[in-house]
Amino acid sequence: MTRRRVFSGIQPSGQITLGNYLGALKQFVHLQEEADAYYCVVDLHAITVPQDPKLLRERILDLASLYIAVGLDPHKSTLFVQSDVSEHSELGWILQCNAHMGELSRMTQYKEKAEGKEHVSVGLFTYPALMAADILLYQTNFVPVGEDQKQHLELTRDIAERFNNRFGETFVLPEVLMMEQGARIMSLDDPTKKMSKSNPNPQSRIEMLDTPDAIRKKLSRAVTDSDREVRFDPVNKPAVSNLLVIYSLSADKSIQTLESEYQGRGYGEFKKDLAEVLVETLTPIQERYTQIRNSGEIQDLLKQGADRARQVAAATMERVKRQVGLGGTTL
Repeated sequence: MTRRRVFSGIQPSGQITLGNYLGALKQFVHLQEEADAYYCVVDLHAITVPQDPKLLRERILDLASLYIAVGLDPHKSTLFVQSDVSEHSELGWILQCNAHMGELSRMTQYKEKAEGKEHVSVGLFTYPALMAADILLYQTNFVPVGEDQKQHLELTRDIAERFNNRFGETFVLPEVLMMEQGARIMSLDDPTKKMSKSNPNPQSRIEMLDTPDAIRKKLSRAVTDSDREVRFDPVNKPAVSNLLVIYSLSADKSIQTLESEYQGRGYGEFKKDLAEVLVETLTPIQERYTQIRNSGEIQDLLKQGADRARQVAAATMERVKRQVGLGGTTL
């Protein structure tokens, strides 16, 4: 029986946060056991905004090393860098030509990232078409995404369906795969906003490579609510509810169990214990990351992954070009 295929990727545009881990990477690890998994460092998406080339190269390797450190196995999953497989750019252009200005302009993330900026790149506007190409290139069945990416996946399905209707059955229509809990970890300083590596306030997030002291300090300063009751109530107690989700996913304990454990004990003890859980969770990941990053093996692993990815991508592109009438004597 053929295993269902999953695809996802993360931008190498900053330090990976605990939200990225709990909302995405941890799920990636589970999925590689049951699916044909393709996980990508989406560096082409990173350059929709200005990047320092030298720093970007380092961050690509940092993120790839972290992929492996959290438990992704390059022998079970196909791990690669987006720009190492040129078919991503090629299909991205073809899908741009089948996307509509109106649907791209409605993308919430574009509006958020473009707001207040004097100059906005065309790539920032059209990058959902490239994201669609990333997914459709591998005939993906399921895409593990956060709440903020659901709109882009819906657009991917719309573009794929439009293409199939116009040129004949070409792409699998991917489906959203979302965790019930943890798909959207919120900021430590404002529980109405997602925990983000782009937030200018470093106290708003736990980063995967934060020191134990930094983790303890950030948790001690995390906003809470007016009373002292540790109770899950996202509407009336969003800050504490967010911390409960983080604790639950990190310690593999149910929220109900945590509510019982901290009944009458207040926020101080709760946040102190949560900090120690995170230190215990992240320390072995950090040790593994340092080992991989310093070994020099990551480049070889990424090359092997790109070679495997290219075989699937090339087959899709050959079919796409034939369908739309592109190419010369080779088709």
